[in-house]
Amino acid sequence: MLTRRVKYGYGVGHVLNDLCSAIWFTYLLIYFHHVLLFDNSLSGVVLLIGQVADALSTPFVGREADRTDDLPFCVRYGRRKTWHLVGTILVLAAFPMIFMGCLVCSGAQDLAQLIYYAPFVVVFQFGWAATQISHLALIPTITQDPHDRTELNAIRYGFTVMSNVVVYSVTWLVLGLDTTQGGITPEDASKFRYIVVIILIIGAMFAASFHILVKENNNYTNLGASSPTPTPACVSQDPEVSSCAADALPSPAVVDVPPHFRMKAMDWFREIQFYQVALVYMGTRLFCNLTQAYVPIYLQDSLHLKQTSVAVIPLVMYTSGFLTTMLIKPLNKKMGRKASFLLGAILGCSGCVWLYLGNGEVYSKYLVYPMASLLGAGGSVMLVTSLSLTADLIGPNVESGAFVYGAMSFTDKLSNGIAVMLIQSLNPCTKCCPQCSWYYRGVLTFCCGGAAILASLGVLSLLSAKIGHRSRPISSTDEESASRDRATPGCNPDLPPYPLSPNDMDGWQGEGAGQEDKGDQGEGELTHNLTHNIEHTGEEYQAVPQGLRARLPSDPIEDVVI
Repeated sequence: MLTRRVKYGYGVGHVLNDLCSAIWFTYLLIYFHHVLLFDNSLSGVVLLIGQVADALSTPFVGREADRTDDLPFCVRYGRRKTWHLVGTILVLAAFPMIFMGCLVCSGAQDLAQLIYYAPFVVVFQFGWAATQISHLALIPTITQDPHDRTELNAIRYGFTVMSNVVVYSVTWLVLGLDTTQGGITPEDASKFRYIVVIILIIGAMFAASFHILVKENNNYTNLGASSPTPTPACVSQDPEVSSCAADALPSPAVVDVPPHFRMKAMDWFREIQFYQVALVYMGTRLFCNLTQAYVPIYLQDSLHLKQTSVAVIPLVMYTSGFLTTMLIKPLNKKMGRKASFLLGAILGCSGCVWLYLGNGEVYSKYLVYPMASLLGAGGSVMLVTSLSLTADLIGPNVESGAFVYGAMSFTDKLSNGIAVMLIQSLNPCTKCCPQCSWYYRGVLTFCCGGAAILASLGVLSLLSAKIGHRSRPISSTDEESASRDRATPGCNPDLPPYPLSPNDMDGWQGEGAGQEDKGDQGEGELTHNLTHNIEHTGEEYQAVPQGLRARLPSDPIEDVVI
């Protein structure tokens, strides 16, 4: 089992991103429109620049994070953690500049100020993408047990919710110090600066904790000087998921991983499930991000509540989401991933309907809270389950896991940026008036509800599919190797059940050593069998817990997986 240190150390690794994301999606439009007095379209352009920069960064970061095995620092520190560290530094440097005001052009036109803010937005989003993708890509590397993956995603999302709770609590405290004002005005600029500084200090401490607590196993050459005792027992896992692995090294447990292929970045584009899961993830993120961005504006422009409402109502949403995360793991075990996701979509759509029908003073004072709870609970279930589906899609192919997460995030960021830009551009007027006060009610009802339905259609298309199944054909040579591997489920009788050092290989005979067609196997013949099974790029190979790689003495150049 994964230790609590690893679980919760991993969970806090995305807190800085979550804190900044909460401010970005919840308060960016309000800050630029109500404080800096940008018009609706230019406010949307700022967010669009960030989302496009993030969308373009994620595939690049994902691909590069999968290719840095041989860089000296990455080998020592961990390729995922290296990118996480780079992203953290960029976020801490660029994000505060977005909310500090234009230092050299405070009195300039909106377009000139937009040019000033754009580079900081791009750098922040690149750093955010580097941190997000590297953090997500650690999950398939840490464990291939589907229930452990669900738990890691639940813990991660639990800290996401807690991060949002912290942001809204700090905002509530800072904005609530002045009880004389109604809505948010340009005089509140200094309050937003205080909020950002406090949040970044908290996020930096959690980022440091992650790098101290979590050790990425990135040892590609030294599998150990001594041989552990082979344990031939194979462990069966959830049939819905394509693979599983031992919880941690150096445990010698052998895992039940079906034969699969090494997947390069371009290979994923030939898998239909890649597009189906991307649709689910994109719809889920649209639902979560649009509710996060437009609920505060809805409270200010449609319901005309006081400024502390932009902290209190989102706080209710994420408290509901946090409580729901405690039920996600047992819910996934009992109902399965797909049914759990559909339940979350039903909760989210119910909140959208409640919001559309809500009106009057009673709704504004009391009934808005149950609506916020439904949105928070539905988004929580959908997001955690969609991340688990993505991890299941990757399965044992951790060699390109970062690219998959980057591609998923590309669809998320680009769709969110386009959606926000369209919503802001279609706003019928520049200032709040009775004629357009309910515009954002329609946005939250139809855009967010439509995103939940879109994601549900993606899940429905996967009902009859086994997540992680590869459609790539098997050659005749591969078929012989695969049939031999399947003779004992999850174990190859010709290979040792645990990676042995070269000095110990001659002591391993294999289960078929006594058979007539096997004979005595020395080190040379066993090494030949190993290289015969793995020398063909893209063909089947045996998975190793936590994605360990090794270099055989006979082939010092090529990376091979044993």
